[in-house]
Amino acid sequence: MICCRIPVRRQTIHPGSPAPATPRTRRRVALGLCAALGLTCAGTVLAVRAFAHGGYLASGDPLTGSYAEEAADGDAAADALLSGPYTERPAPPRAITRMTAGQETAVRGKPAEPPVSQPLQAAPTAASAPIGPLFSPGNDGDADHHCTASVVHSATRDLVVTAAHCVYDGGFRTNLVFAPGYHDGVVPYGVWVPSRIVVDPRWADRRDEDHDVAFLRVRRPRGSGPAGQRVEDLTGAERIRFSPPGGLPTRTVGYPDDRETPVSCRNTTTAVPGQLRFDCAGFPNGTSGGPMLTAVDPGTGLGTVTGVIGGLDEGGDDETSYSSWFGPDIAALYRRATTDGA
Repeated sequence: MICCRIPVRRQTIHPGSPAPATPRTRRRVALGLCAALGLTCAGTVLAVRAFAHGGYLASGDPLTGSYAEEAADGDAAADALLSGPYTERPAPPRAITRMTAGQETAVRGKPAEPPVSQPLQAAPTAASAPIGPLFSPGNDGDADHHCTASVVHSATRDLVVTAAHCVYDGGFRTNLVFAPGYHDGVVPYGVWVPSRIVVDPRWADRRDEDHDVAFLRVRRPRGSGPAGQRVEDLTGAERIRFSPPGGLPTRTVGYPDDRETPVSCRNTTTAVPGQLRFDCAGFPNGTSGGPMLTAVDPGTGLGTVTGVIGGLDEGGDDETSYSSWFGPDIAALYRRATTDGA
């Protein structure tokens, strides 16, 4: 029986082509083709099979690239995740001061990291409060995380950025759960589910690699945390910069889907048409959507997001990561995300 394949995000795969030899890939969920052909996708992780078979897709409004999630869907996804081997253990209070832009930052004093990792290989790093994995729990109880996302500062204080291919593939994922600061089965800042997702219509229409960015407005699921709590008030947030030049010292962070802690690497970016390029090995499955951070504060690890792993070939290859360039179109998407449905 003919079946569709789940292509990798690090390398373009055409139907019928052999699987790549490289062991380190970023998977993208090619469910639109499967749904269109009425086929069953095999050979994927259980969470992806549940996503396909359980109907965890919504059309939203592809003409505008927006989706307002039903509260029941988000609550059910959070319940499914927390019924697994995960613990809500509150993080200890942080010493913070409030900056004029609303950014929370801890007491400084930690020495700065070297500008370039030696060797150029992603290595384990401590969890950071605003950064965490995206889970897609399904009916089978498998809740593997499949992408990475980060809280970014906004007037609404509830905004998360990731790659568009993490949340939209022929439809919007309805079983997304974000766990900021996640490590070793612990969700120290609780779990958060989307109330609204926005992508560029050019991504929804033709998977335009120059628009592989998504913003999520997130909320606490029913019965979890104080009513009206905003994620940025709890975790702090990365700043965000638009139209960044190449050549900036950058720290890239992501959660491999086979690890329970993040990895990171430091290098400078290179500007290429429509993209930012970041050369460093060791960003495999699960790291898509992870932030590329500049101006990282040595005391907190908080910085400024200038990109997210995705874009060209939906992420790059085993040695190189890409991001869609955060130019005027992404700036407009950010503004729309903070006003749509407000």
